[in-house]
Amino acid sequence: MPRGSKDKYTDKQKRKAEHIEESYEEKGVSEGEAERRAWATVNKQSGGGEKKGGSGRKKSASSKEAARKSSAKTAAKTRAKSR
Repeated sequence: MPRGSKDKYTDKQKRKAEHIEESYEEKGVSEGEAERRAWATVNKQSGGGEKKGGSGRKKSASSKEAARKSSAKTAAKTRAKSR
């Protein structure tokens, strides 16, 4: 893929970038800079171009937090027993 090509992006990502670009232009940002900022925003939010496949389920933020708290409790119990 040539550098700067947007072929790998989904239609939704392209629409989002266009909307963001228009918002920047309304604020007085130059056309080129607005486009650069728009694609940087899309990349930051979605991780870049279209993703293929996947590797199973992803943990939600709440389940990650619950796992962290659980392991902290287990560690505290272990420390208490070893004293």
